[in-house]
Amino acid sequence: MLLRVVRLLVCGVLGGVVLAAAALPVAIAGGGAAKAGGDTWESLPTELATPRAAQTSYVYANDGKTLITAFYDENRRDVALDEIAPVMGQAVVAAEDARFYQHHGVDIRGVARAFVSNSRGGAQQGASTLTMQYVRNVLKNDPDLTPQQHVDALSDTPARKVREMRYAQAIEKKFSKAEILRRYLNIAYFGAGAYGIASAAQTYFGKSPADLTLPEAAMLAGLLQSPDVDNPLTGDRTAAMNRREYTLASMAKMHTISAQDAAAATTADLHLTELRPPNDCTAVPQEHNDWGFFCDYFREWWNERPEFGTTPTERDERLRTGGYTIVTSLDPNVQAAATSQSLGVYGYGNARSLPLAVVTPGSGRILAMAVNRHYSLAPGRENTVNQLIAGGAGVEGYQAGSTFKMFTMLAALDGGLPLNTHFNAPARLTTIWPGSASASCGGHWCPANDTPSWMDGDRTMWNGFGRSVNTYFVWLEQRIGARRAVDMAQRLGIKFRGQLDQSLAANADKWGSFTLGVAQTTPLDLANAYAAVAAGGLYCAPLPVLSIKDPDGVSLDAGSPECRQVVDPDVAAAATDAARCPVGRGSAYGKCDGGTAENVSGILGGRPVAGKTGSSENNATETFAGFTPQVAAAGIAVNADNPNDYVGGGVSSAVNQAVALTMVAALRGQPAQAFPAPSRARALGT
Repeated sequence: MLLRVVRLLVCGVLGGVVLAAAALPVAIAGGGAAKAGGDTWESLPTELATPRAAQTSYVYANDGKTLITAFYDENRRDVALDEIAPVMGQAVVAAEDARFYQHHGVDIRGVARAFVSNSRGGAQQGASTLTMQYVRNVLKNDPDLTPQQHVDALSDTPARKVREMRYAQAIEKKFSKAEILRRYLNIAYFGAGAYGIASAAQTYFGKSPADLTLPEAAMLAGLLQSPDVDNPLTGDRTAAMNRREYTLASMAKMHTISAQDAAAATTADLHLTELRPPNDCTAVPQEHNDWGFFCDYFREWWNERPEFGTTPTERDERLRTGGYTIVTSLDPNVQAAATSQSLGVYGYGNARSLPLAVVTPGSGRILAMAVNRHYSLAPGRENTVNQLIAGGAGVEGYQAGSTFKMFTMLAALDGGLPLNTHFNAPARLTTIWPGSASASCGGHWCPANDTPSWMDGDRTMWNGFGRSVNTYFVWLEQRIGARRAVDMAQRLGIKFRGQLDQSLAANADKWGSFTLGVAQTTPLDLANAYAAVAAGGLYCAPLPVLSIKDPDGVSLDAGSPECRQVVDPDVAAAATDAARCPVGRGSAYGKCDGGTAENVSGILGGRPVAGKTGSSENNATETFAGFTPQVAAAGIAVNADNPNDYVGGGVSSAVNQAVALTMVAALRGQPAQAFPAPSRARALGT
């Protein structure tokens, strides 16, 4: 009988006494036709028991404290009740449901009062309790509802009201009042784009909800009735103050606070400190907009992870609504150093650029991604959102010249040739591959050395790599087969993004020029490939995160390195030994006799270091990739917009220095580590 009375009163509240009788059948039908189908009055659908409201995901630097940006559709972050000032809950109860602790989800007195007021033509009252409002908020935010069900959740009908009452009673049986209040505070909308009390406290006052004062709490509670119209940031400030006064008076009437406290809070000044979290990569802090390129790479990485959805769209939606706490691998100090070094070579307004990437061997974690550009959609040469450091989205990469000799050397070592494999390198070598008009000898491709007087003669992998002897490495590639060199590069993570490179890779046996670095690559791919060598042949996919936690604090496996052994450790040690020659460090077997970047060792203070320079044809680009056991880095000087604008060989020493000094910053505070020496068999063939 009580149920029938309640339903009748609800109809009266919503439609008036005259319409109540006509609306009653609809209300009864609506009460039994909710989403849960044939549920009883007390039953509770899953979406109300375990709601999935959209929450903001926060992305931090590697210290776990420095905010890079956030991603959200609705600015919301759930917090526990002990993270909310008690006065906030008291204010909400006073403003919205003074009998919250007396009723069981449906306030019969409130329904009757609203019924009488509405039937007499007074101010329209709805009689919704906090619990009923919570039900309405959950249903309208439930991602599993159909569009029509979302409309029904907000429609002003007796059926909706009865449905809310049914579920409110079920919720009150399942959860404590404290839990219901916590849930309400976390899902309610406070205006100005702030969903939930954590976002509201930050948006209006720039503080956590635990630090809210009585006047602040009363103002926020007062906004709930009309959050967009009444809020003092984008709406009616006077209305906000009036609602604050109403809330304080109600709190005093309930004896939650004293009349004196209410009076003092009523006259308190309203000090707003508007603070909204950034949203997406273009909203990184202005003073750190260079972080945007790393952020962009993180977002693309996320959108490729199957753990977060079956399509990129689903994964992006999960990022914007899942409430994750993401600690990235970005080291602000290393990033600052890399940006400074890039700018030291080319300033912001220069058409040319020096993209740099820094990676940790053994994990693939990215410490920095820098370039002399602002990550911005604003017009101007100095602004771009193109991924100049990692490639993708139309950026295919740049030729990295002789740094690709590393892959030929690794393939030769892997194939059983020792480091002391001798060849009398000529100034020009006639090969087995067809030649172009510009480099043909009797129809065969015949590359030449850049500096014959310094490069020609009896060479091994040590001094051939140290002096960057083209004809030695083309001969070596010819001996083992170009396909093995191409395959080695791919094993180490080199991607062929352009159609031409993909076509050549598919016919790798004919790609004799591959060892000279004619394929396009990126600083990130190159740094990570060299990092695999530094890690003893352990390749780890580039990883921009340290940890990912869901809203419940559970760590996800997606933040773990994904590594596999792709090169024998002794092969990697041998390649590293030869790679010490270009940078002015002696090999374990004392076989270095000259290098193209001998100042690098001094820049790194004499600690063990290896690396390789690279110049593409006509010095269109200049590259340096370097590594120690703890860090690998690469930079490529290029005009990314105009490949015919050759940067020139004169910038090579500046590129070498920029990469080396970035490595110094990344290694600061870390002890020097030695490279393992290769076996005599791998080095000397004995």
